[in-house]
Amino acid sequence: MSKSRAELNVEARADLFKAFGHPTRLLIVNLIRLKSRHTEELASILKLSPGTVSHHLSFLCEAGLLQSSKEQYYQIYSLTNGFLEQKLLEVVSMTQPKLDKKVEGDAFRDKVLKTFFKHGRLIKIPTQRKKLLVVLDELVKPFDETQTYTEREVSITLSDYHDDFATLRRELIEFSYMKRKDGIYQRVSQTSS
Repeated sequence: MSKSRAELNVEARADLFKAFGHPTRLLIVNLIRLKSRHTEELASILKLSPGTVSHHLSFLCEAGLLQSSKEQYYQIYSLTNGFLEQKLLEVVSMTQPKLDKKVEGDAFRDKVLKTFFKHGRLIKIPTQRKKLLVVLDELVKPFDETQTYTEREVSITLSDYHDDFATLRRELIEFSYMKRKDGIYQRVSQTSS
């Protein structure tokens, strides 16, 4: 299964933070920020083996922090243009706004459902409107938009969730999850559900 562009973008940013997550790599970035350098020079300054420095340089290059070019016998490393000028907030929030809102909304929804439902039953009808709407959105799911229901059928379905099915039935009508005409109920099409 291939990953979406957003997932790859998130992984690339996570790799960036992993690259900064080692003290030696932070030192290397600061040394290269001052001046482009080659592996042996960095090894000498840091008193590490060239192999260890090379490993850290590879990690930094893969994360997109460094770029390299060949000069005679040496591989010279320099910072990727403009990378360190980015603010931390810009790096962290490069995700698509739709994704952020959906994730935030899903977390709120999950929390409300976990708080108000136990073993598939509604333990309390929320008084706060935002939470009530999450609960109503869940309670309307058993009803098909293409079918109509008698008041008794709606009450029986809602009584599986809570004993005060009359209040739930009224709330579904009031907040336009269902419509009622001549005692017949029908689910209203919702773009969010």
